[in-house]
Amino acid sequence: MPSIRKKRVGNAQYYYLEHSYREGGKVHKKEKYLGKTLPENIEELKRQLRTEVYTEQWFAKFDQIRAHFQDETQRTPPTARKKELETVAIRFTYDTNRIEGSTLTLRETADLLEKGITPTARPLNDVKETESHRNTFFKMLDYKKDLSFNAILYFHKKLFQDTKADIAGLIRSHQIAISGSKFMPPFPAEIHTLFMDYFKWYNKNKNSMHPVELAALVHLKLVTIHPFADGNGRISRLMINHVLHRHSYPMLNIHYETRTGYYNALERSQTKQDDNIFLQWFFRRYLKEYENYLK
Repeated sequence: MPSIRKKRVGNAQYYYLEHSYREGGKVHKKEKYLGKTLPENIEELKRQLRTEVYTEQWFAKFDQIRAHFQDETQRTPPTARKKELETVAIRFTYDTNRIEGSTLTLRETADLLEKGITPTARPLNDVKETESHRNTFFKMLDYKKDLSFNAILYFHKKLFQDTKADIAGLIRSHQIAISGSKFMPPFPAEIHTLFMDYFKWYNKNKNSMHPVELAALVHLKLVTIHPFADGNGRISRLMINHVLHRHSYPMLNIHYETRTGYYNALERSQTKQDDNIFLQWFFRRYLKEYENYLK
């Protein structure tokens, strides 16, 4: 996040906005002169500087990824595209549910969703939630409306109506804690106001913010509100791909194997109240996932 730096020249004091970032093993700095007094719109100036840095460091690469992805999609026969999307759905379903404790292996997930083969000696709820997630993923792809409060409740209900009907699509009315995390989710009485602020932020930024940054923050801010008794991670990761798909960028799967870095970035962002920590992790993960489009 950009920080304010003071510089004294003789008896005069000047203010600068400074943003540091690491790239290619080196630390780079970008600064903006503010004047002898701090402007009233300092938060907006911080956001502008961060966007300038991100544009130079990340966004041009993301746009290149999008262009190559769209070109490849157009050249792929419809039958092959359908098969690829099924593969994406299986892997995404496996990883996002595995992160939350599902016992199904990747092979069992594929056999279940492709061939209808139910794995033996696995909890029935794990099987049902695997099927529900795959179905909800495709409903999300077909959903043409913008992100909204009702949309989030709808998708959450679809995820859990067959396994946890008492919480499916319902805002929690009790306090919860996140196992292994220092972050304490908001109290139930705060959720409504936080959701109102969430959608004010979203509607203000949805047409001006870069789609990859928007997707990351849609996830971070939603999972920080933690509005549901269960499934907050799954619904938030689904919303990442709602945003990316809506803007024609390739979707992102957060792999089970990368969960430690993912959890650490989330927790540090939440406890330090610094979005930039999670954004940097997300951007690196997205770039690594699609670096083949940059070659």
